[in-house]
Amino acid sequence: MNLEKSTMIEDVMKLFIEYGPEKFRESLELLYNQAMQIERSEVLRTHPYERIDAWQGHANGFKPKRFNSSVGTLELQIPQVRGDVSFYPGSLERGTRSEKTLRCALAEMYIQGASTRKVREITEALCGVRISSSQVSRVTRELDESLSAFRVRELDDSYP
Repeated sequence: MNLEKSTMIEDVMKLFIEYGPEKFRESLELLYNQAMQIERSEVLRTHPYERIDAWQGHANGFKPKRFNSSVGTLELQIPQVRGDVSFYPGSLERGTRSEKTLRCALAEMYIQGASTRKVREITEALCGVRISSSQVSRVTRELDESLSAFRVRELDDSYP
């Protein structure tokens, strides 16, 4: 284990020792950010500041991103790459899939006629994330637009 990972784990442990579960979100941010850097290094087959002859791409800083999780909103630093390689952290893709699942659940509640307030309450109870009425309205507006586009789409001769 390299020195950087070791001190990061020590930092997380210090947060747990000093604050207990109060600082769980901050600890998770540290772990998540480190995991994404490790994943980027594996994709690039090199570590930061390391030069190799046959590089496909290289590290290009970080991009801040807010990520809603079951422990609250995480402030993450998404590693960026340049060159002939594409990279997006796998763990965030899994989070995006769960967000899509949540959007489908919101759509189902909307179709069933649930009120915006009820949708907000259910989402908060299930996910622990508080969403505003305007966010619910925005999602339902997007759903209306996509349903409208589906209804008026052109059908070719293969459809009866």
